[in-house]
Amino acid sequence: MVIVLQPSIFDSNVYVNPKCKPSPVLIPVIDLTDSEAKTQIVKACEEFGFFKVINHGVRSDLLSQLEQEAIKFFALPHSLKDKASPPDPFGYGTKRIGPNGDVGWLEYILLNANLCLGSHKTTAVFRHTPAIFREAVEEYMKEMKRMSSKVLEMVEEELKIEPKEKLSHLVKVKESDSCLRMNHYPEKEKTPVKKEIGFGEHTDPQLISLLRSNDSEGLQICVKDGTWVDVTPDHSSFFVLVGDTLQVMTNGRFKSVKHRVVTSTKRSRISMIYFAGPPLSEKIAPLSCLVPKQDDCLYNEFTWSQYKLSAYKTKLGDYRLGLFVKRPPFSLSNV
Repeated sequence: MVIVLQPSIFDSNVYVNPKCKPSPVLIPVIDLTDSEAKTQIVKACEEFGFFKVINHGVRSDLLSQLEQEAIKFFALPHSLKDKASPPDPFGYGTKRIGPNGDVGWLEYILLNANLCLGSHKTTAVFRHTPAIFREAVEEYMKEMKRMSSKVLEMVEEELKIEPKEKLSHLVKVKESDSCLRMNHYPEKEKTPVKKEIGFGEHTDPQLISLLRSNDSEGLQICVKDGTWVDVTPDHSSFFVLVGDTLQVMTNGRFKSVKHRVVTSTKRSRISMIYFAGPPLSEKIAPLSCLVPKQDDCLYNEFTWSQYKLSAYKTKLGDYRLGLFVKRPPFSLSNV
């Protein structure tokens, strides 16, 4: 059965900076079953903060099923979808990204990874959809928890992080503050002359993000020289992004990658992003096993709850970690 998405009315006047021209870059592709995967993951986190994962173990039928159910949801009349809006932060949202004026050419669902803690807006998301949608979401999030913990276990092993499971435990525990976001970038009646912003440039605040999309283009990452690079879509694979929290815990050895989505075609785009986050009360600071000397720490300690609240008050493209960067003490030698 073919689902025809209802055309949505968006008024986007935000265009991509023409100076940021995409260029070809070989993005790391890592086979999770490869014996050298842990070494490759660390290298990719250091050089790009981003890599593609194959042989990830997630069933292809689950991926197809969840994508189709998401498409059906976004095809519902706006009068039904709006019963789950505005997001609080969970629920259904359209065009507006956060509370600080950011907008994009999209609509989305944001769900707590622990659906038992969902708000009434989360309940409304599933009220007008078949039970199979919620079942697919629950199974998908279990798979994402498994994959995110596996990636972090490989990082721990390669970097010889002590105590063991210091990172992976944060996303395994019941209290983990993780969430799933499904974005729909609607098709356009006319192809725009300039590429428009679907989702503005930003970094993800959590530990890592696992992203999957359909075969529509649009995702770009920013590499070290400031160039924006097109990411070739692959609906059968996942892309892993380093988040701000992991950058802090590795004391800047890993870099959270700046990324965005641009829209330039008439084809719609569906993406699913699992944000693997630590418990709200977890203290975040550079790991002592990686930074033995306290004076070498680049960041002040904070809890995930503090950082999450701080990030919520900023605009999408702001440098959120700036508030937590350690500054050298004032001395006459600095004058």
